[in-house]
Amino acid sequence: MTKRTMGTRLPQRLAEMMRLVGEQIRLARLRRNLTAQQVAERATCSTLTLARIEKGTPTVAIGIYLRVLYALQLETDILLLAKDDEMGRRLQDLGLRQRERASKKP
Repeated sequence: MTKRTMGTRLPQRLAEMMRLVGEQIRLARLRRNLTAQQVAERATCSTLTLARIEKGTPTVAIGIYLRVLYALQLETDILLLAKDDEMGRRLQDLGLRQRERASKKP
C-alpha cells in the first residue's frame, strides 16, 4: 500500500508565502552585502541549497532555514512563527465554561 502525500506541491497561497520568505531572506543577505557563497559557507550548506531557499522551494529542511537565518543574524525571527495564535485562543476561550453558581436560598 502506498502512502499518499502532497509531495512537493503546495497550495497556491502557501507557495506564494514560501516565495515571499525566500525573497525576504535574499534581501536580508543583499542588505548585509554578503554573497551567496559567504552565506552558504556560514550556514554550512551549498549555494544551490541557498538558491532554493531564496526561490522558496518547499523541499528545503527547516533546519537549513535556521542555519541560514543564523548566518544572517536573524535566528530569533523563527520565534515569531505561530506566536499570536488568535484562532487557538478563541477556541480555548469557547471551551472554558463559566462557572455557574447555585441560586441563593432565602
